[in-house]
Amino acid sequence: MQVLYMVENQNQSSPGSLLQKEFDKTRNLFVFLVHLVHQVALYAEVEAGQRASKNLPNQADLSVNIKLAGNSIVWQTIESEKFKKALAAVNPAQWVDEDIVKTLFRNLSESAIYKTYIVEEGRDKAKEKEILKYIFGTLILESDNILEYIDERFANWEDEGEMMVGFMLDYLQKPGSIDFIDLVGDEKMKFATELLDTAIDKKGYTEEVIKPKLNNWDPERIAVIDMILLRLGVCELLYFDTIPTKVTINEYIDLAKDYSTEQSGHFVNGILDNIHKELVGSGKIQKISHKPSAPKK
Repeated sequence: MQVLYMVENQNQSSPGSLLQKEFDKTRNLFVFLVHLVHQVALYAEVEAGQRASKNLPNQADLSVNIKLAGNSIVWQTIESEKFKKALAAVNPAQWVDEDIVKTLFRNLSESAIYKTYIVEEGRDKAKEKEILKYIFGTLILESDNILEYIDERFANWEDEGEMMVGFMLDYLQKPGSIDFIDLVGDEKMKFATELLDTAIDKKGYTEEVIKPKLNNWDPERIAVIDMILLRLGVCELLYFDTIPTKVTINEYIDLAKDYSTEQSGHFVNGILDNIHKELVGSGKIQKISHKPSAPKK
């Protein structure tokens, strides 16, 4: 949706390149968030070193617990080739402020969960995950200052924050399964590219399908985003036979509510539903059924 808008309304060219840049922004934000959590964990050792190097360190300064700096999930990720490649490609350190890391660590060190974590012996996998989840889910996500800090550096945070929460939970659940470079994956990239190319190639035809359904609406006065969403929706209905029509319609209703006007969700719902009924009646929609086959006797 965003790339199609840029191509047609901001005189941007190379839609494929623009699409890749958008996916790169998503990857960059995710790699930064993982790196930020790592830096908070590793700061335990920095804190210990700074306190021990005081002119007159006391016993507490000399016995700072550095267990968190050795968190097994953090080091499993840091030592993985996938994450090393991501660090080289993204360089998330460019967005990390040491004062932010220090503040997050100091807040963490005052929490009950941290105090329990550092006194427990061994490295229980669930506890290793729990402390990192607390850093991200509580210290970062519940801090207006930290969220503002992220938003200032990543324009896509507002749109993708909810998705990032899902990505981070997936990472903490199965850290070894994440491909930090190819976060989207070939299948999703292929779908996005095909949908974008189809929407551009079939612009004239999809608008011919849409305009008769607008009734008293002037097509020139309809919100630009609404028309783009309708075109994408019609493309999915007509040319992507593995996507159920209900999924398509519901998806574009949600997008209209999130990105367009207050009335756009209802508007897009009505137009796409009307178009869908007509296309089904004329036999132009042929969807592939995903019903499981009957078990063999």
